[in-house]
Amino acid sequence: MMNRTSTRALMIGAVATVGVLAFAAPAHAETEVDEPASFTSAFTVMATPDQVVNTDGVATAGEEGATGTFTFRINSDLEIICYDITLDGVTGDYQSPAKTATHIHQAVAGKPGPPRIAFPNPSPVGDGPRTSSGCLQGPFTTGVLANGVDTGEGFSLAQIEADAAGFAADSHTASFSAGVVRGQLTSVPVGGVDTGAGGAAGQWDAAGVTIGALALAGVAAVGGVVLHRRRHADAR
Repeated sequence: MMNRTSTRALMIGAVATVGVLAFAAPAHAETEVDEPASFTSAFTVMATPDQVVNTDGVATAGEEGATGTFTFRINSDLEIICYDITLDGVTGDYQSPAKTATHIHQAVAGKPGPPRIAFPNPSPVGDGPRTSSGCLQGPFTTGVLANGVDTGEGFSLAQIEADAAGFAADSHTASFSAGVVRGQLTSVPVGGVDTGAGGAAGQWDAAGVTIGALALAGVAAVGGVVLHRRRHADAR
């Protein structure tokens, strides 16, 4: 079993939803797995409170001073997504109509959209950074229904690879139900080939790789996040 920091307990409150969205217990759920030997794509997100919108698409500022750093590595052949999430300056308990409060939504910048993947909430709740890391294998569920169907049902990680700008990552708290921070996914070149370009040439193998293009993704300007693989070899 890999070491992961996550918050399983979640305070679910009465949160307004739009139209056909509703809360429901999923019939099945994604599986926590070890990291695969290779990745077909990688993405980074710099989430800030000014990018948050509510379910009507109205700009609704998140928590002032809060930031979120999301790193995603995908093997779309195996339907596995590995995540490293850090929230800074976030206060209060998590809250969401979904089964967790930390998500990837299918939504372009400035627009709302349904959650497609629900991640373990970064912890601990309290002062200081909150972190969460691990790998999930689909099929994915969110616990949110649209027209009676879970918004994760039928979702494929290849959809992210095909249109990263059409997806956003965020987290929600009781005081900021629309989102405490949010940011759009930005693809990072893997093995010298742009993510989503297709084929095994874009794979990132188990030896790891230095991603010099992070600066192009805007990461260097927000604290110099380094994309890396966390193998947790001592925990296997």
